[in-house]
Amino acid sequence: MKLLYFFLALSLMSCKANDVTPEIEGWKAQAERVTIIRDDFGVPHIYGKTDADAVFGLLYAQCEDDFNRVEQNYIWATGRLAEVEGEAAIYSDLRAKLFMTKEEAIANYEASPNWLKELCKAFADGINYYLYTHPEVKPELLNRFEPWMPMYFSEGSIGGDIERVSTNKIKAFYQNGMAIPKMDEYKSKQEKKQEEPQGSNGIAISGKLTESGNTLLLINPHTSFYFRGEVHVVSEEGLNAYGAVTWGQFFVYQGFNEKTGWMHTSTYTDIMDEFMETVVAQDDELYYVYGEELRPVKSTEVTLKYKEDGAIKEKTFPAYHTHHGPITHMAEDRWVATAMMWEPKKALEQSFIRTKQTGYKGFREMMDMRTNSSNNTVYADAEGNIAYFHGNFIPKRDPMFDYTKPVDGSDPRTDWQGLHTVDENILLLNPENGWFQNCNSTPYTAALEFSPKKEDYPNYMSIDQENFRGVHAISLLKDRSDFTLDNLITLAHDPYLPAFEKLIPGLVEAFDKIYPKNEVLGGPIDVLRNWDYKTSTEAVGMTLAHYYGTLYGSEGVLPQEMSDMDAMNYFGTQSPLSERLKLFTVVVAQLEKDFGTWNIPWGEVNRYQRINGEIQQPFDDALPSIPIGYASGRWGALAAYGARYSNNTKKIYGTRGNSFVAVVEFGEKVKAKSILAGGQSGDPSSPHFNDQALPYAKAEFKEVPFYKEDVVKRAKETYRPGERRL
Repeated sequence: MKLLYFFLALSLMSCKANDVTPEIEGWKAQAERVTIIRDDFGVPHIYGKTDADAVFGLLYAQCEDDFNRVEQNYIWATGRLAEVEGEAAIYSDLRAKLFMTKEEAIANYEASPNWLKELCKAFADGINYYLYTHPEVKPELLNRFEPWMPMYFSEGSIGGDIERVSTNKIKAFYQNGMAIPKMDEYKSKQEKKQEEPQGSNGIAISGKLTESGNTLLLINPHTSFYFRGEVHVVSEEGLNAYGAVTWGQFFVYQGFNEKTGWMHTSTYTDIMDEFMETVVAQDDELYYVYGEELRPVKSTEVTLKYKEDGAIKEKTFPAYHTHHGPITHMAEDRWVATAMMWEPKKALEQSFIRTKQTGYKGFREMMDMRTNSSNNTVYADAEGNIAYFHGNFIPKRDPMFDYTKPVDGSDPRTDWQGLHTVDENILLLNPENGWFQNCNSTPYTAALEFSPKKEDYPNYMSIDQENFRGVHAISLLKDRSDFTLDNLITLAHDPYLPAFEKLIPGLVEAFDKIYPKNEVLGGPIDVLRNWDYKTSTEAVGMTLAHYYGTLYGSEGVLPQEMSDMDAMNYFGTQSPLSERLKLFTVVVAQLEKDFGTWNIPWGEVNRYQRINGEIQQPFDDALPSIPIGYASGRWGALAAYGARYSNNTKKIYGTRGNSFVAVVEFGEKVKAKSILAGGQSGDPSSPHFNDQALPYAKAEFKEVPFYKEDVVKRAKETYRPGERRL
């Protein structure tokens, strides 16, 4: 069958050879300057003469691994999702167009420095050459990629800030001219509470605490599975970066080079604001009040396409903007403009420049670009430095206003007054204790007593809110001085779950006081009474605690709005005893209904399964799956393993959390180990579709071949774009 495909592909390519254009000749010439080496796990090591050559090869290799996800990210980002998914996605498309149109994206590309334009062109050419050499691949929508497309990403991470803008609110305003109903907003918040916490872990350790005397870095993003591939991209112009790249991006987003490493964790710093505008109509034109003047509301039209019953239809929407940003919704019967960082050209520059830094001085200067808006940065280098940057893009504001809520846009004092410098931001460099962590938690405990001090910064610099992952990380890092790559992996998978320290004793207390002789609950309560709060595939206590905590988080009554951490502690210490037992009774009954017994080990319930290459993974209890001992980050698991609960299955299947993970040591030569959920390829027929699933479940990391001689030793395929024979 493969031989038949090979000859068919050759036939198609020979037909095309008769119609070769100068553009195709250019692609072929660039492909000759690129070598791709696939190692024994299918990870592509791309070598190019120039940075642009390396980018060309990088995008070609990404398409080989998962063109579906590359295309999907650009369909979403450019505001064309409804053309594939139907009218339900049209407000996602409208959101994209409110912040940038195709014409604006082209203008940003044209205004870019030549080196960035070359990279953007190489990005498009690499994908287009893949499609040219793979005529059997049928895109959902995008038959050709353009060099302006990367401009749609507001910063390094695909999605990023714009995903915080509610499409439900946009729909309510642009469809009905109203605010989202209160009940709908409440339901949305409740559903959000049940989702796996989004975020990541970053840990940096000074050489004075390591066996080797070298700095160590933990790169541990928590994303949806298969969201990023693992790559190594090298050029003769100084590029030599290894790590995770979001499908379709042309730079390593979280990773390392020989001298520096960078890990991003989602920041909860306030970097987006909402401005309530006072809009008035005058002479059939719209104006908004700003101080003593009336300014015209910028009004345009956006026409969007959507699929319905096999046909493509169109809808046209108005689009309104003030100097604060696009009008996205209503609040208190006033139009609201949403302001966020939107400098795509500069953000792409920063994201690529980051990957080529060789020491702290250059890295610190790169951070002065201040466009890495949605992230904190955990940094380590071969010079012995470790550093933590809490945010990067932070507007200056008048502290007399509460920017956690929409502010009055008609008052000029609410406007942003430029940006804080990096030195004014929360910054930690080489703390005396020799380590720091960030798990999307407060920066004011990042390095215990050597952490930044809250009183030194404006309140909007950070939400001072702890979480169980942060608490867990601190307990593992303090008072240690024997760190190695291997025990850092062990630390990052520590099974203890601090969220249950109060929740479970509170349940046992309720049982002992109210139902001490209840036969139905007695057995499961005894299991929890003797459980050590550690997760494993064998732990029955983990099963009971997970279902109990999940149900309590959904159904428990709180006296006021609380963080998830405070809520769990409240449910274990202050909630009504009868409420605790009532919910636990429901949990026991549900387990017996679904599995025939409450006495079921966690690994029989909590599973890993990858059936096909679809972006929205299906799950099936009747098909093979792997037991997983990890737990939700909600409970304080550093090795987060979160699920969705709309699969029509009884078992739990992971969908997000630990995905690409790496530990890195910076010395005379860089050393690293990594793991990737499932495998490198999105093709079920590939040997690398699921070859890392079992090692992932066991936390058995693979050695990273970084240097060329090591890559060659591990090589399974070596080819140029267009030459691969499968």
